[in-house]
Amino acid sequence: MKNILRFVLNLATLTTLMLGSVYAQELRGTLKGSTAERGLSAEIIKSRKAIDASERIETLLKRYQELGLFNGSVLVADGGQVVLKKGYGLANMEWNIPNTADTKFRLGSITKQFTATLIMQLVEQGKIDLKAPVTRYLPNYPGRTGDKVTIHQLLNHTSGIVGYTETPAFGATIRNPYSPTAFLQFFSKLDLLFEPGTKYSYSNSGYFLLGVILEQVTGQPYEKLLRERIFAPLGMNDSGYDATRPLLSKRAAGYDKQFDGSYVNTSYLDMSQPYAGGSLY
Repeated sequence: MKNILRFVLNLATLTTLMLGSVYAQELRGTLKGSTAERGLSAEIIKSRKAIDASERIETLLKRYQELGLFNGSVLVADGGQVVLKKGYGLANMEWNIPNTADTKFRLGSITKQFTATLIMQLVEQGKIDLKAPVTRYLPNYPGRTGDKVTIHQLLNHTSGIVGYTETPAFGATIRNPYSPTAFLQFFSKLDLLFEPGTKYSYSNSGYFLLGVILEQVTGQPYEKLLRERIFAPLGMNDSGYDATRPLLSKRAAGYDKQFDGSYVNTSYLDMSQPYAGGSLY
């Protein structure tokens, strides 16, 4: 299952990069204009270019959907103007419910950039020091490793802390709810993979720890910090913590894509586990 998830995530990332590259080339061609356009008003030219770009991008996305390489929603903007805003594929494959422009999807590890933003806000306020060890903010964390690892190393995946999603016990407990501090037991006592700062190794544990540190420093839950410090000020009313119990309008169902191109319902995962490393929609 983990290999399948990695395959899907890598494919999604590659597809995103390809779409961005192709769109950039298409948009550059679209914005060059022609001699015949010189006599038209700037507003008409701008409108024509937007329509042309939208049609080209939509043709590309439809082709990706047909090939089974994309299922989701897209918003493309250029210079503050929305070029394309549309859903592709299905939000629920069993009920044949299509994705729309405002379908809500679980974001996975895109959550990490929001966690990093919260950390940097507290750094600016002088409440967190990037060079400080984990144990300065979590004194009960094992000093054998916590005294060595800094906040900066957690942020850039050079801490050497073992990712809990790579541990043998993880698959057997994914349905269980945990408090943030209780979940630390799954990796806090493990040996480091390497001396902190000497190598890179992607670690969900590092960002889980950052979430616990955020709560310890501010005295507020991670979900509340996100809402009050990022989502509300920016008007991100369709983003939030993807808890499974509350009813959430227009939430897409989750699927795993198999190597033969078919889909299966994804396994249930209690969202207290991805937490600050992958819990947002």
